[in-house]
Amino acid sequence: MVKTPDELALLRVSGRLLASVFEMLDRQSLAGMSTLQVNDLVDRFITDDLAARPASRGQYGYEHVLNCSINHVVCHGVPCADDIIGDGDIVNFDITLEKNGFIADSSKTYLVGDVPPAARRLVRIAQEAMWKGIRQVGPGARLGDIGHAIEKHAKKNGFSIVREYCGHGIGRQMHEDPQVLNFGRPGNGMKLLEGMVFTIEPMVNQGSRKVATEEDGWTVVTDDGKLSAQFEHTVAVTRRGVEVLTLRGDEKATRSR
Repeated sequence: MVKTPDELALLRVSGRLLASVFEMLDRQSLAGMSTLQVNDLVDRFITDDLAARPASRGQYGYEHVLNCSINHVVCHGVPCADDIIGDGDIVNFDITLEKNGFIADSSKTYLVGDVPPAARRLVRIAQEAMWKGIRQVGPGARLGDIGHAIEKHAKKNGFSIVREYCGHGIGRQMHEDPQVLNFGRPGNGMKLLEGMVFTIEPMVNQGSRKVATEEDGWTVVTDDGKLSAQFEHTVAVTRRGVEVLTLRGDEKATRSR
């Protein structure tokens, strides 16, 4: 689970490239696009512009380069030509990228057009919950510290945390140890060591935390049909604390909030 300095250097490259994918998406007008069009746009950008590999394609038999989860979809939404992103939607894009044998993983929930205030608040709290978890990371901290901080922030604001899916170690493989739960008890769980690399990715629901998987075997939705939002970063435990390997330019001024 502990990466060498050389491995961390390569993971930083993958993380910076993946951050640039989201910065490219930030410049797009998403309303009116199909989720398959977004998938193909990201595919070309990663492959042609970045000379990297979309790591999700082929993983566990998955055919696409990203997951796209609109409104009540919690995670693992499958791109489709018939799924059109509309004004007022919230949509999460979960993207992985491999360069030089090392994988980075990140996701962001986008506000499309005139999004209702309640949905905007959900998205804001989900992003804040991720950062609450990230700020717990450092040598000697425990995995339970991360999950506790995430769930505490969500619950305090009237939302729930999905428990069936969680963060994970990452490196040469997309999913490595340890599992990084989005709930927990402070002071409990595995002790973090300098050089560990993993994702933190809370999924925050507007209503119940219960979820269901649709017939395609991939798409996970809220059981009550209410909205869900997710954010994710790949992070490394450093001597002084934490380094966010997939940090985007728009976050550099706000990450300490």
